[in-house]
Amino acid sequence: MSKIAILYGSSGGNTEQVAEKIKNLFDGNADLFNVDSVKLDEIKAYPYLILGTSTTGVGDLQDDWDSFLPTFSKADLSDKTVAIFGLGDSASFSDTFAQSMKVIYDAIHDKTRLIGQVPDEGYTYDASEAVIDDTWVGLPIDEDNEYDQTDSRVEAWVAELKKTFV
Repeated sequence: MSKIAILYGSSGGNTEQVAEKIKNLFDGNADLFNVDSVKLDEIKAYPYLILGTSTTGVGDLQDDWDSFLPTFSKADLSDKTVAIFGLGDSASFSDTFAQSMKVIYDAIHDKTRLIGQVPDEGYTYDASEAVIDDTWVGLPIDEDNEYDQTDSRVEAWVAELKKTFV
């Protein structure tokens, strides 16, 4: 078993693709789990978790996460180190870009050790609740409008996570 579990919810496939990119950068030390079918017992032994979600509608949490998060947030996460990434559309939904990360953050921030926050630099959007004091609660990704920056953003983020995760 790897040390890192990557849990993702993906409606259109982009979040799953980004989760796979992240997994590949951990050189065999990460396993993927879709939240539409994962059981808490499957991830219990992992000390490190990466949580990925897309943002649907106007800042809403992805449907599979919407079903999974109530159970997940009640689990004992006190021994886990967690990072969050979220996808959004910064042009069409500029007022709620990648906001679903904040829903996950709110549900678990006081129950675990969170890492992977990203400075709010280089992103084009109007507003997002996922930004606190000029820092994103996780890694925002825009595969619709800034897809040319995804690889470099993911690589830089994973390099930071590796300082703690491996």
